[in-house]
Amino acid sequence: MKVKRKVIEIDQELCNGCGECVPSCAEGSLVIVDGKAKMIADKYCDGLGACLGHCPTGALRIIEREADEFDEAAVEELLAGKKKAPASPPPITPPVGGCPGGMLKTFAPMTPCQAANQPVSNGDLASTSSALSHWPVQIRLVPPTAPFLKNADLLVAADCTPLAYPNFHRDFLSGRVVMLGCPKFDDVDSYVQKFAEIFTKASIKSVLIVIMEVPCCANMRAIIREALKVSGQDIKVEEAVISARGEVISRGKMG
Repeated sequence: MKVKRKVIEIDQELCNGCGECVPSCAEGSLVIVDGKAKMIADKYCDGLGACLGHCPTGALRIIEREADEFDEAAVEELLAGKKKAPASPPPITPPVGGCPGGMLKTFAPMTPCQAANQPVSNGDLASTSSALSHWPVQIRLVPPTAPFLKNADLLVAADCTPLAYPNFHRDFLSGRVVMLGCPKFDDVDSYVQKFAEIFTKASIKSVLIVIMEVPCCANMRAIIREALKVSGQDIKVEEAVISARGEVISRGKMG
């Protein structure tokens, strides 16, 4: 039944496909299709606009028009379906060429000449030079098809760890492709989906998880473990646990 009510409207000209609005919609009504945000159906949108503040281009707005009534039961069914099949939710990864911050970049290794001209701190060059080999680094923004993932040694790090551990680049990042995220606040199901696809397509050689000592950080283990199960891949996984004071508490096989 059509009623006049408030719903979200997406300006396709302004939308850059960054995907920021997707996880902010508690009803799961938004997806990325062909590089643009789309609403699955009017009945899934409650019109409250929780997604508006997450759009960097202002492509979303609330309008009042004739639309299907909001169907809470349909929303619950939609969300339940996504939980039962974590490998099938619509992707939230921004397309290459969409959001500028999500554009893929690979950085060439530093030449000997460049390394010689880097500032030295206390005689330790490794503490001042970056080991980052690519962009982006956030789990949500790295597509499973990113060329830098192919045959990579993968570093999956909780996003507090580079701040807590001062020699993160030297001791963990060097020689690895890094993906950062928060296992407490981010979308766990989408992370399982993302890593399962990466493990299936990218021929990852090994995985190193770096997490904080706080209990919520242990969710990263569960994410990787479930992704391996979904993908059916057998990949060597190690982990390092960092204290809030920046010390390595443990390092070895994933617990």
